Amino acid sequence: MITTLLVALALALVAGIASPALGQPAIAGIAGGVPTLAPVLDRVTPAVVNISVISRAPGSSNPLYNDPYFRRFFDLRDMPQEEPRLSAGSGVIIDAARGHVLTNHHVVAGASEIVVTLKDGRRLRARLIGSDKATDIALLKVQATNLVALPIGDSDRLKVGDYVVAIGNPFGLGQTVTSGIVSALGRTGISNDGYEDFIQTDASINPGNSGGALVTLDGRLVGINTAILSPAGGNVGIGFAVPSNMVVAVMNQLARDGRVHRGRVGIAVQDVTPDIAEALGLGDVRGAVIAGVEPGSPAQRAGLAAGDVVTAVDGSPVHSAAGLRNRIGLTPAGTSVTLTVRRSDGARDVSVRISS
Repeated sequence: MITTLLVALALALVAGIASPALGQPAIAGIAGGVPTLAPVLDRVTPAVVNISVISRAPGSSNPLYNDPYFRRFFDLRDMPQEEPRLSAGSGVIIDAARGHVLTNHHVVAGASEIVVTLKDGRRLRARLIGSDKATDIALLKVQATNLVALPIGDSDRLKVGDYVVAIGNPFGLGQTVTSGIVSALGRTGISNDGYEDFIQTDASINPGNSGGALVTLDGRLVGINTAILSPAGGNVGIGFAVPSNMVVAVMNQLARDGRVHRGRVGIAVQDVTPDIAEALGLGDVRGAVIAGVEPGSPAQRAGLAAGDVVTAVDGSPVHSAAGLRNRIGLTPAGTSVTLTVRRSDGARDVSVRISS
């Protein structure tokens, strides 16, 4: 992998090839005739932080403690106290002016105290603005000057095979950088919360990397590292990141309201399989087929019906039922979206108003 990455960097730098993911010049370089990622890392690593969380774990307890007569007989006036528990993760500064830091929901869930440590060693108390369990995204705020924010890239433009680096705090060792490629896109079924569209990468992601940055070679954030797939809990070359476009949709709602308001239009959908495509005469069309429409729902008022195949939302292609659910669910209520719908008589655009 290292040899392959060095060759790819050398070719890109010598030929002046733009980043395949974002169409911007790569800012890696050559030192002593050897390709290096140091220039891009010098720019982006100050935006990646370590996060320490103190939460309260219930003290050891016996059911007899709940019996007032037992406590009185043994002169046990005080119940067992909660015990502090320390955990660690990573985060990304996304807005330097406002001090906004992105991380995972599971990193800060149940936190009584959150401390952010910058690359320059400064330790800052952080306030939780809002958190969303379904997408595993949380937004923090710190008060500090001279912060460095990471620019956000367009995750929809990623391709399998694009080179990426993962930056985080694995095993509490401190800031660490690993490299790899985008192994797959649109992964689902990793958790049970339903809002999934993961980027899969073979860049090493280990415990403590959660909330860290997945960055392209031109220094743009395209994902928030969130999970690994490993029976032993360590890296085996299968890591997952929440794509930046989903992160932005969640972040905007958290910054505005402190929570995410799930949108809905009142449809049940499923993937367009080859059998369904053949039955509906769709050819190689892919998307999400509407299996049912709720009476009185925005979808019914817009004229959608069972058998319609949604192929795009506001011009962005839909490749699966999960993709459509994500787009609708993360669109604020009251917003109108345009669905491109394929029927037996052709394609048409249908405007639907999202409800809550």
